[in-house]
Amino acid sequence: MLNEDSLIALLNDTESDRIERTVSVKDTDKFCQAVCAFANDFPNHRQSAFLLIGVKDNGELSGLTVTDELLKDLGGIRSDGNILPQPALTVSKHSLDKGDVAVVEVTPSDLPPVRYKGRVWIRVGPRKSVANEQEERILTERRVALSRSFDARPCLEAAIDDLALGQFDAYRREAVDAETIGRITAPFPIN
Repeated sequence: MLNEDSLIALLNDTESDRIERTVSVKDTDKFCQAVCAFANDFPNHRQSAFLLIGVKDNGELSGLTVTDELLKDLGGIRSDGNILPQPALTVSKHSLDKGDVAVVEVTPSDLPPVRYKGRVWIRVGPRKSVANEQEERILTERRVALSRSFDARPCLEAAIDDLALGQFDAYRREAVDAETIGRITAPFPIN
């Protein structure tokens, strides 16, 4: 969750491929396009992105008073059926001296490409855009790479010492006959 210090840092920063600001409270299409683009995480940051409502382009607050109705509407974006697969997001209200800010925090999807009303939206720097064929292909390849079962994914942080070679050898002796084992030269000798 975003804390007040992090929110102030986002207000002082510029819009980017992880931050969008708006003063509008009714432009549902704009909100959904932003959520879709953030969920696709085309730059592959693998970090949450933020839609800040009640904030001008220059980072100043608009003086918005965030209502329960606005928060419910923003939360409804996740499950209204227009964005598929459904994005993971949280909605929160932050009260600052010069007004409220409604924050929609969007987690990158493990199942890109995410579509809003059938179109794939991505962030291109500080703006959102409909993805072209090449960009959709990249997102589709990312989906395939992420959809492997846990045992088919590489464990890049593991070392050879992390392997339970004794268990492997016990299994190998049960699964493969001794003559075949004797003919195989393993890159890592198992005793």
